[in-house]
Amino acid sequence: MRPSCMMYPEVIPSNSTKSRVMKYPGIKEDVYIPRFKPDPAITAYLGLRRDDLVVTLRPPANEAHYHNPESDVLLEAVLHRLSVRPHTKIVLLPRNQKQEAAIRKTWPALFASGTIIVPDHAVDGLNLIWYSDLVISGGGTMNREAAALGVPVYSIFRGETGAVDRYLAAAGRLVMVKSEEDVQTKILLQQRHRPAEPEKADSGALKKIVDNVVSVIEAKC
Repeated sequence: MRPSCMMYPEVIPSNSTKSRVMKYPGIKEDVYIPRFKPDPAITAYLGLRRDDLVVTLRPPANEAHYHNPESDVLLEAVLHRLSVRPHTKIVLLPRNQKQEAAIRKTWPALFASGTIIVPDHAVDGLNLIWYSDLVISGGGTMNREAAALGVPVYSIFRGETGAVDRYLAAAGRLVMVKSEEDVQTKILLQQRHRPAEPEKADSGALKKIVDNVVSVIEAKC
């Protein structure tokens, strides 16, 4: 059944459709990011030290239908580069146990030394991103959340680039890593200045979404 109404970010172009299309500014992550409150307890849980370069790493979804093997090549290049950088802690968020096992088999020394950490239970994603110096991800949501929080973020996703990622890249809020050379030249391995809380930038997304919902109810669309 075709929906009668659809709502999505204004940066996504409209296609011809019989459904009513409503849009909102910014990205959907702008709706909940402003309410985020950092909790430093995660640093103790993960054993992170003040002089560590903290990198949150989300591997590509290598079992998804849209997966491009080029992303796996970039992941290898990223791990090679991070492995030789002193005082680096990689918080690895594998997609599943099979992927974790494959990475452990390929990089046993990094796990043995504690350079790579895999949380033993789910952690708050926004909090982890906030206490990271940078994020490298083959996914989408984590990239957008990092961009919304103002944390340096690098995408190793090599599928078709969506409109939101193009928008963030054009705005300088997301860096697209497309080659092994990019891994060496575009990814900046440096600690970031972290304020007490994220900047409370308001794109107006939430207000516009609420206004759109109200208009739908009133019009009985």
